[in-house]
Amino acid sequence: CYLLLAMRELRVALLACAELLPGADDRRVDAHELDEQMEALVPAFQEEGMKIEAVLWQNILDQAESFDLVLPLLVWDYVEGSNHQLFLSTMEKVEEKTLLRNSLETLRWNGNKRYLEELQRKGAPVIPSITVQQVSTENITAAFQTLGASKLVIKPLVGANAWRQVLYTKGEKFPTQEELPPCEAMIQPFIENVQREGEYSFVYFNGQYSHAVKKLPKSGDYRIQSSYGGFETSYDPSAEEKELGAKILGMLELSIPLYARVDLIRGDDGDLKLIEIELIEPYLYLPYATTHNHLNSAALMFAKHVRALLDSVGDNK
Repeated sequence: CYLLLAMRELRVALLACAELLPGADDRRVDAHELDEQMEALVPAFQEEGMKIEAVLWQNILDQAESFDLVLPLLVWDYVEGSNHQLFLSTMEKVEEKTLLRNSLETLRWNGNKRYLEELQRKGAPVIPSITVQQVSTENITAAFQTLGASKLVIKPLVGANAWRQVLYTKGEKFPTQEELPPCEAMIQPFIENVQREGEYSFVYFNGQYSHAVKKLPKSGDYRIQSSYGGFETSYDPSAEEKELGAKILGMLELSIPLYARVDLIRGDDGDLKLIEIELIEPYLYLPYATTHNHLNSAALMFAKHVRALLDSVGDNK
């Protein structure tokens, strides 16, 4: 089987939502991130004898068996409406047909932000939070007192890209139901420092540190995503900061994820706090990695780990 793998070009599907794909009638404002990611990944994967292609995630089932590996890296609409359950059921069927990474077990665990409670119990420096079944004026009033804050961030437990996320200041008009999370939510104190210092993202492949970025919001906002005007710069973490990221990853009771992004913010006490670990569809910020021999070093590192994974699977068949 290894000889067969070596003789043919291996195919990898990178799943994406419709609004990111080229040719979409109404491409998302952050669709350039798909273009930039593919620009880095295609030559790196080719260098390792693989072809990586962007595929609409709702269409993968009919094609899954023609791919050696499926990566749901750009499924950025999986949290909207009924998409979450459809996404998980689709990935379950994909895993029956071919190799899925990260694994279905990992996708399920990471899809609900309650995992932060588990990591907090293990000692991760998580931002204090309260979870509620449904946001109401009563539990928001209680949260102000419990968390000792005058501003709160209210976000869905199943959410991404600041979808249905609200920054609420005590005494303001209460947000509408259309603005608030539609169901279970997490309530956290707003960390003012995000507007000055932003957030940090550390990227890992197969548990190994690759690169990091600092993400900043546009003036007057707190959201760091490019779709809200946020922007990024390269960042060189200290040894202590890298150690923290590795320590948090080491707390996972899962197989080592093929890819991971650890998102951190500096609290008012000066220490880094965990915002979340992205194991489903993190943007990898490949443009901020170094380039060597015309290849993106992070993309090549990722490609090498993917190739090693596929070779190991071939050896076991």
